[in-house]
Amino acid sequence: MATTVTTGSRARVARRIATAAAFGGGGIGLLGVAGVGLLLTEVRLARRTVGGSSDIPPCADGRYGAAFGHRTDRPPLRLGFLGDSTAAGQGVHRPSQTPGALLASGLAALAELPVDLRNVALPGARSDDLPRQVELLLGDGETPDLCVIMIGANDVTRRLPPAESVRYLSEAVRVLRTAGCEVIVGTCPDLGTIEPVYQPLRWVARRLSRQLAAAQTIGVVENGGRTVSLGALLGPEFEARPRELFGPDNYHPSAEGYATAAMAVFPTLCAALGLWPEEERPEPARREGLLPVEQAAARAASEGGTEVAASRAPWALLKHRRRRQLPTVEEAPANRPSVTG
Repeated sequence: MATTVTTGSRARVARRIATAAAFGGGGIGLLGVAGVGLLLTEVRLARRTVGGSSDIPPCADGRYGAAFGHRTDRPPLRLGFLGDSTAAGQGVHRPSQTPGALLASGLAALAELPVDLRNVALPGARSDDLPRQVELLLGDGETPDLCVIMIGANDVTRRLPPAESVRYLSEAVRVLRTAGCEVIVGTCPDLGTIEPVYQPLRWVARRLSRQLAAAQTIGVVENGGRTVSLGALLGPEFEARPRELFGPDNYHPSAEGYATAAMAVFPTLCAALGLWPEEERPEPARREGLLPVEQAAARAASEGGTEVAASRAPWALLKHRRRRQLPTVEEAPANRPSVTG
């Protein structure tokens, strides 16, 4: 019963945030003044134990699956990556360990086509940086077939009002969809699982990040994109094995952590391109179904790896796609400087 009440409350707040974003309203506060003061105090304490890498993420841009270059029936697929440090792959040192490279390599192997990856994500970025990233990605005239956006954590920790956050993300999805791109958004991860963060900040961080994830889902789905909840990125698996899945700074994922997140996103990425074998219909035995979009968003925010895609308005399809080991091919990143964004 408690779960139903929590989900219903989250759905209502997420809808209010998304509505404010759509109509240009101001920020909707999710905490009172006292709560914000407590949060800021706890953040200062947490910063003593939570690191923060200043390393430049490795550049993974280039062509993956070059062995399939002999195919003349179809052009190479183009994959764009946008977002923050998670999208950039901060915390690892090899290009092949970044989420962009993992997904490009897996997509090339499954589609048996070369995949050209371009990553414009910027460590530290909030959603208000997405207009710049979209312009950068589309400005060279090579429109991606598919774009992956991972954004939201910095919106919470650096206090971007949630309605503004959702507005920037929704507009980015709209522009990319208008340009002809399929769009997959990895929603705000569950910040309540960062190991060195203690109560009450842990509870506050979880509440804020899940609420933002639900509101992001509404904005994305209503603009033609799909979402995958990244509670799995900083969620139950990370909570159970933090030493393996978090990197040295205790904040960004390790190589194994990024692989876990990529496995959660990969089925949705392939489904958007018509490459995944599962049918686009709900399987009730797997707790899937057609729900009002705000209810689907609220449920997805509570369970990492859940996909939400548009159906006939106002309904959305909630899916728990079966994860599989990422297929890989030999990659050949372009000769570019080792910088991202």
